Amino acid sequence: MNAILRLLGRVDYSPAWHAMQAFTDARDEDTPDELWFLEHEPVFTQGLNGKPEHLLATGDIPVVGIDRGGQVTYHGPGQLVMYALVDLRRRRIGVRELVVALENAVIALAASHGIAATGRREAPGVYAGERKLASIGLRVRRGCSYHGLALNVDMDLEPFGRINPCGMAGLAMTQLAAEGARTDVAAAAAALAPLAVRELGLEWDGRWIQSATSTTPLSVRSW
Repeated sequence: MNAILRLLGRVDYSPAWHAMQAFTDARDEDTPDELWFLEHEPVFTQGLNGKPEHLLATGDIPVVGIDRGGQVTYHGPGQLVMYALVDLRRRRIGVRELVVALENAVIALAASHGIAATGRREAPGVYAGERKLASIGLRVRRGCSYHGLALNVDMDLEPFGRINPCGMAGLAMTQLAAEGARTDVAAAAAALAPLAVRELGLEWDGRWIQSATSTTPLSVRSW
C-alpha cells in the first residue's frame, strides 16, 4: 500500500490540526498512511503538559493549546513542518521507534548539506552541537500517530526567544541556513520526503498531491 504525500504550502495552524484529528478519527485499517508537508503562519503551540512559565513574552503571536505531548514551541514561515499520519499498529512500531525514524530522516537531510546533527533520547529532536535544529511532538490515538516534526530551514528565529523552547530555558535554536545550507522550505520538503519514507518503512510511488483530503479540507496557499 503506497503512502500518500501531500504538499500543502502555507496553512493556518488550527485548521491543519483539526484536519489531522478528523483524518485520524475517520481512518480504518485500509487507509493509506499520509505525510503532510507544509509551513504555518506565526503561532506558538503549547502541548498537553505545557507549563505557563515557559511562555515568556509571546506578544502579538497567538498561543494555541493542543493535544500533542511536550511543551511550547514556535511555528512560522521558513520552517518546514511534516505531519506523520501513520498507522503504528500496521507498521508494528512504537512511539519511540517513530521518534527515532523522524530524527534520522532530518539527520540524513542535514548530512546532505554537510551538517553534523544528532538526536537525543532525553530530549527528542535534532541538534547541531548544542543548538536545536528540529523539534518533534506527537499524539497517538487509536494506534495511529499525528502531529510530527518541525525543521527550521530559513526563518526568523526571534520568536523562539519569547519562550523556553520545548520547556528548556536558554536552549539555543538554529536552522539549516545558519549552519551553512543553501535551501528553502520547498526544496527541503522535496529532499526530506524520500528520507522520511525510507526511515518509516513506507512505500511511495514518488507522486505528490498538492491538496488536502476531501474529508479534511484546508485553505491551502502554494509556496
